[in-house]
Amino acid sequence: MNTGKSHTMYPSTSGTSVVGLVYDGGVMLAADSLGSYGSLARFRDVKRLFKVTDKAALACSGDIADYQFIREVIEQKVRDDVCGGYTRELNAGALHCWLTRVLYNRRSRFDPLWLECVVAGYKDDEPFLGYVDKIGTAFEAKEVATGFGLHFAVPMIREAREKKQNLSCDEARKLLTECLKVLYYRDCRAHFKYQLADITPEGVTIHDDLNLKKETNWEVANYISGYE
Repeated sequence: MNTGKSHTMYPSTSGTSVVGLVYDGGVMLAADSLGSYGSLARFRDVKRLFKVTDKAALACSGDIADYQFIREVIEQKVRDDVCGGYTRELNAGALHCWLTRVLYNRRSRFDPLWLECVVAGYKDDEPFLGYVDKIGTAFEAKEVATGFGLHFAVPMIREAREKKQNLSCDEARKLLTECLKVLYYRDCRAHFKYQLADITPEGVTIHDDLNLKKETNWEVANYISGYE
């Protein structure tokens, strides 16, 4: 009889890229809503982005089950802070630090949470954007992406910053939409439905059920050849 503990060796249902950037006046975060069961586009309304507090939002790519688990833990942590009368609200910097320790701890136990997390919000009244992956690698940056977004979206954002360093809210939103459109064209695990979060000093606003269909043109597929 095998009494050994079983660990997840590879995610069964997963989400793809998350893209985020700091703009002049806040932080913006976007992720599509597809849960892929292997190569099958199985679940098309998976919300992978949520508000933690008025100072923080979190989006994850990777295993959907692990995302649901860490979301429940974080939401319970926030409730405990409220019920315990803890006056300091959990901000993005504190959440990023806590996630780094949790994910590194799970990795050290050889039972990692198969996630790439992007934390957006405010820390000490300053915009904050940070990344943490399943082995505890963590950093802060003005633009952050996971999955294919690391290769496609980050260069697009950096190119836009070379032309204009401080992007406005409208420019940031337009740029993130363009990044998601490129990912929808190039990443077979991406989807046209997406969420977008705008975090400002006033709080977190999440726009659900946004759609790229009207902004994409698949007639260009006729020009692709050599893959028959």
